[in-house]
Amino acid sequence: MDRKLTTILAMDVVGYSRLMERDETGTLDRLKEIRARHIDPAIARHAGRIIKLMGDGTLATFASVVGGLQCAVDIQKELAELNARSPEGHRLLLRMGLHLGDVIMEGDDIYGDGVNVAARLERIAPAGGIVLSRQVHDHIGTNVAVRLVSIGAQAVKNISRPIDAYRVDFDLDAGGASILCFDAFELDLARHQLRKSGTPVPVEPQVFDLLVFLAHNRDRTVTRDEVFAAIWGDRIVSDAALSGQIKAARRALGDDGASQRMIATVHGRGFRFIPDVRSAPLAAQPAAQTKDRVEEALGEVRRRPSVAVLPFANLNRDASEDYLADGITEDIITALSKNRWLTVIARNPAFAFRNSAESIRSIGSKLDADYLVTGSVRKAGDRFRVTIQMVDAETEHSVWSERFDSGTADIFDLQDEISELVAGQLEAELGLSEQRKAERKPRKNLGAWDLYQLGCAEFYRFTPEGNRRSQELLRESVRLDPTFAGAHARLAYAIILSMVYFDAPSNAAAMNEALTAARLAVELDDQDAGGFFTLGRVHLARQEYDMALASLEHAVKLNPCLAVTYCGLGDSLTYEGRLDEALAQFDIAIRLSPHDPFRWAFYSYRSLAHIFRGEYEEAVGWARRAVQVPNAQYWATAHLVAALGHLGDRAQLDRTVADLLRIKPGFSVDFAREHLFYLKRPEQLEAYLEGLRKAGLP
Repeated sequence: MDRKLTTILAMDVVGYSRLMERDETGTLDRLKEIRARHIDPAIARHAGRIIKLMGDGTLATFASVVGGLQCAVDIQKELAELNARSPEGHRLLLRMGLHLGDVIMEGDDIYGDGVNVAARLERIAPAGGIVLSRQVHDHIGTNVAVRLVSIGAQAVKNISRPIDAYRVDFDLDAGGASILCFDAFELDLARHQLRKSGTPVPVEPQVFDLLVFLAHNRDRTVTRDEVFAAIWGDRIVSDAALSGQIKAARRALGDDGASQRMIATVHGRGFRFIPDVRSAPLAAQPAAQTKDRVEEALGEVRRRPSVAVLPFANLNRDASEDYLADGITEDIITALSKNRWLTVIARNPAFAFRNSAESIRSIGSKLDADYLVTGSVRKAGDRFRVTIQMVDAETEHSVWSERFDSGTADIFDLQDEISELVAGQLEAELGLSEQRKAERKPRKNLGAWDLYQLGCAEFYRFTPEGNRRSQELLRESVRLDPTFAGAHARLAYAIILSMVYFDAPSNAAAMNEALTAARLAVELDDQDAGGFFTLGRVHLARQEYDMALASLEHAVKLNPCLAVTYCGLGDSLTYEGRLDEALAQFDIAIRLSPHDPFRWAFYSYRSLAHIFRGEYEEAVGWARRAVQVPNAQYWATAHLVAALGHLGDRAQLDRTVADLLRIKPGFSVDFAREHLFYLKRPEQLEAYLEGLRKAGLP
């Protein structure tokens, strides 16, 4: 095997599966013709080499970076001219990704990180477009007559580090640019910015791309399939996702589905852009001013936080035990990667800083990490001590630290135990840190991610006012980014808790809204454990216990370190009467995240399970732990009252009932019956209400 630095071009047909389903023979014939007349000649003309053909895809290499980019530009321009002359159903569009990187040569094939990066850049390229890496951009200079527009650091599948990427803007020539103008609006193609009367209008990237696509095709109706292909390519998404983007685009333009002044729905066909569109030149601006305006526009969107786990130090004298420290580090990286809202830096880049004397800020900058996790492993006899710290890379302030002691003899059991505990607690602590950052951020710069974090912060107050504010913030987050799965999931859960914990009526409309939001979250990201957790909680509230258990068990498989999922699973098993199994799940939740913002519920739900088992002393103990948590919701005190009522402890009851009525004035047996609507076992409901009656509640 030989290694070589080369330019890799990956290309793929947009919407190939849909095209094949509609016309298999015709699609294959057109693809063969395009390869013979356009792709193959262009690659040969620029001294490239075709490495492999993969159905609708092509992988080629070039000795010259300039040759690779010029080849890609030539092919896309030729296909654009061909498509302009072709009937609507006969057009083929390509996406392309270009990267300069190190590859492994083995016979006539190539492998390695360079190939993977090119393939992932191709996946995020627009239909008919080209996306290239910073490595290509920095080698091009003025040798290719195209304008390259930065699209920032991209988090792409199976590549742990963000990739700085650029797109070729075919709407802009090398010497100037154009702005698409209609009514009081401008679509600034160079800055990727929508403006109204000169003021930036915050929109997510996909909404902007949708507006550009519609404006470019203003003279005709575009079909739903065309929009799917242009915005999502081969990615399978639902009609609901498309409807959400159309709705967001209309809202940005001051339009709606009733008036349809800007974007009209042509029933049975697709969509049509209504206003007249004209092009205007973009005046030259100083580079610093351009950068400021780009950052102002992109300030509406915030990427996922990133974390790097540096190799843990082996504090034992025996260097042969380095494997243990490395094994724990790698297992923590793997466990954290299960959290879909995090970008986790891969092992190799992080391990390059083993024993580094550089500052936390410097390492964080080089790894592009918001947080760094460091630690050490020490052995004394048969016992192990693991010390861990998480630091904000920008401020170098410690966010969280913990020490874990274990007497586990088996090394793999030790690694599993430590990695699960660390990942479970880090997930909660990182979430709290991001919420605090969002709270400190100027309100005018809030994007979908920041609004989501603020919504989570309000959610965890567990008050009626906090729940209302949480829903408002989460709805705004969804408005800015209809494809944000986490925001849809959290909104669904907030709606459910407004009925369970607070005074919102438990009606069918609210239940259906929560179910729709939870299902959309799962549809948008079917690998996110948080989405399935929420779906399980929604099903539970609807008394659909079997579906609740199925969703929560799947969430555990997706992320075995997400503590709140075990709590939800324990709660669901409780109402099914499987109480022994339920208690085991609560134990796991508490062990994984003892400082979780939801920990009062871990204790409170467990106390309820003990009430149903008739174990009132245990129920009192767990309920007392719950009420001592600062953000505990009033149901924790109600559970304590019910358990004490069964015990008949009058001395404690008078004080605890007074506490409950102070926290929740008007709490009564009827109130509890109404809000325990999710219980379908009459004996469980009666056991709880009887405890309240014995306590003397009205």
